[in-house]
Amino acid sequence: MPWHPSPDWQPLTAGTGQATGGVWRTRDGQVVKRLVPGVQDLRHHAYWERQALVAESGVVAGTPGLRAPACLGVERDADGITLRMAYTPAAEWAPEALAGALGRFAGSSLAEPGWGARDVLRDRLGTVERRGGWASLNRAGPAIDELWRLRDRALAVLDDLPRVPTHGDAHPMNLLGRAGDDVVAIDWEQFGLGPLGFDLGYLALAVDTPLDALVDAHGGDVRRGAVIVAAYTGVSRAAWALDAGDHTDRLRTLSSIVDEAVCQAS
Repeated sequence: MPWHPSPDWQPLTAGTGQATGGVWRTRDGQVVKRLVPGVQDLRHHAYWERQALVAESGVVAGTPGLRAPACLGVERDADGITLRMAYTPAAEWAPEALAGALGRFAGSSLAEPGWGARDVLRDRLGTVERRGGWASLNRAGPAIDELWRLRDRALAVLDDLPRVPTHGDAHPMNLLGRAGDDVVAIDWEQFGLGPLGFDLGYLALAVDTPLDALVDAHGGDVRRGAVIVAAYTGVSRAAWALDAGDHTDRLRTLSSIVDEAVCQAS
């Protein structure tokens, strides 16, 4: 019999992950996420089973800075996976506090699982290249053109940085709850060990706090990775969603980060 959500479950969101088939809250306060088969490559950023494996393994159940909600069950069937988690109420977080939590998480000692995401930015830029690059931004200025030309050198810079625990999609909507001074984060689809600064680069794209303040709050030699990740991710989003308005508006505020990323990759 095909899987269906219970009719008395409250839909929370359709979910944005490639493998997410829906998210609901049950009457007794559980969150149910349905994962549907998709990308099979264990190292790909969108590997479809990763969120269930994160929950089952408990690898980030008690990590400092960032941790996952309590796992209440993982059920597999012929059509996918049903993941049950404790409900995470939203908490108020200042961007600097989120940056500090990401810094503590990056400083934790974790063995890299065989199914952890690797080379997320390289994979994403490869997809962008197959779709024609940043052609839709051909009037955005010479810095954008130079950034694209230097992409392989920028990726090599990231390769040389320390590899640290990485949530992979660290924007405030995923950095949701509170456990003391630590953040309870959801949507661990892109979890793995990534270059130092990866998570901070994503956070910088989602908040209006100056990068200097985020870097200071995070701690460590994190700026180089954060700038490269923020620049390439932000420009790629703008190129992909040129007509949507939101990412292209954000691009106008990224000029200093784009310029600095060019310098970092040169």
